[in-house]
Amino acid sequence: MPYLLRVELPDVPGSLGRLASAIGEAGGDIQAIEIVEKHHGGTAVDDVFLETAPGSMPDSIVSTVNALEGVRVLWIGRYAAGGNLFLDLEAVEELTEDPEGALDRLVDRLPVVFRADWGARVSKIDGVVHATGAAPDNLTWQPIERAEVIEAADENNIHCGARLNKSEIIVIGRRGGPAFLESEIARLGHLVGLAMSIAKAARVAR
Repeated sequence: MPYLLRVELPDVPGSLGRLASAIGEAGGDIQAIEIVEKHHGGTAVDDVFLETAPGSMPDSIVSTVNALEGVRVLWIGRYAAGGNLFLDLEAVEELTEDPEGALDRLVDRLPVVFRADWGARVSKIDGVVHATGAAPDNLTWQPIERAEVIEAADENNIHCGARLNKSEIIVIGRRGGPAFLESEIARLGHLVGLAMSIAKAARVAR
């Protein structure tokens, strides 16, 4: 079974090696590691994509990793997409291939880019105007000015959104976690801004 493990660890040489060894000892097989965020205090947050060996339990991996000095498990959960990592640049390239449909293509791409469960484009007037299949039906527009975590109707879900214009926002969501980090929120705002620029340029060029 594939899992996504998010950990905070010291940003020093040897930390990843210790982490990898501990996961292996607990029955996990690492598929990929991505650095999500680095902090000024000398720590980093990494996402580890792993497969568990038959009979191995994720709780054992969590306990083993937490036992490492300076290492803390922030979240672990099943991740059906395995360890396929996609860069923000690939999303931007897709948007430029279809400038007029850039905003909807961004919505379709965001769950992959941010390892979220769904994405949606929500209008103040019309409600949900475009969404991926798993998006909730009861999403409503919210008056956000920048990319930020926004309140979800269900406490088991975590939502993050960014403003497109005065009447539309982009929202992405995760069920259960992990929480959106500041670096992820900043990336969302940057991608939404690029998508708006691409879409506007397409309208001007008509």
